[in-house]
Amino acid sequence: MNKIKIGTRGSKLALWQAYHVQTLLKAKNIESEIIPFETKGDKILDVSIAKIGSKGVFTEEIEEQLAAGIIDIAVHSAKDMQSELPDGFELIAFTERELVNDVLLSKNKEANLNQPNIVIGTSSTRRVSMLRHLYPHVKTVPVRGNLQTRIARMEEGTCDALLLAYAGMYRMGYSSLMVQKLSIDEFTPAVGQGSITVECCTSLDPAIKSAVKNAVTHAPSESRLICERAFLRKLQGGCSIPVFGLATLNNNEITIKGGVVSLDGKEIIRKEITGQISDAETIGTKLAEEVLAAGGDRILKEIRVELEG
Repeated sequence: MNKIKIGTRGSKLALWQAYHVQTLLKAKNIESEIIPFETKGDKILDVSIAKIGSKGVFTEEIEEQLAAGIIDIAVHSAKDMQSELPDGFELIAFTERELVNDVLLSKNKEANLNQPNIVIGTSSTRRVSMLRHLYPHVKTVPVRGNLQTRIARMEEGTCDALLLAYAGMYRMGYSSLMVQKLSIDEFTPAVGQGSITVECCTSLDPAIKSAVKNAVTHAPSESRLICERAFLRKLQGGCSIPVFGLATLNNNEITIKGGVVSLDGKEIIRKEITGQISDAETIGTKLAEEVLAAGGDRILKEIRVELEG
């Protein structure tokens, strides 16, 4: 097998993820090289992701490289993947999942979400909406860019704390700044949070696909992600839509909790469903149908009108 060309974004965290996949491949005696690219989401930092457009903000340019055959596979944060991939592309592997919680990072060890007048830096629509629902006294300011850029913005006084995914913070070695880990029951994460995924063209040599999948995939995490992504796909959620979903495993059963929150935080719909792991995709779709039927359809329409406006 020829050396596999791995495409990735060029941030430190994205490169960490690509090197992690490279290490998994090497353990199976598969040689690879890493080729970094800059994406639309990396270049435009003064506009929210919702305003750039929620589809392929961090993936479009890399998919062009896949289609051109310049790279064989692409490595992404699973939570950055749009609910439906463009024709001709597929996800073939999911790594073992890190802790999925959102966390608060601050230089002030006393900082927490119950603190009066606290200012939180985040550009995630889901996180802003959830804060408005659970902690309406909290003020938020948009902070985008890689983790190092965000921390620098916090240190400059833009905000008192940052709200981020535990996985990225931990992988980049910033655990010492973590002051609060948020409950997943209350502050349910984004679909895919904590896992790394591998994307390729559907036309990629089946032998390469199989080798990559066997080297990289963590089967329990894959089941959870299949369930969550089915949920997201039915809701047609992107990374700028405040949809949340988390699947967990217990023996042969899978439980997914998920829902949607309005942009102002005043309305939230949460649902939960359990079934057999073998039915993971169907269960995710069914949960989405329950959320839509309970009023999620109306909330999502209102969100899209507001974001597009």
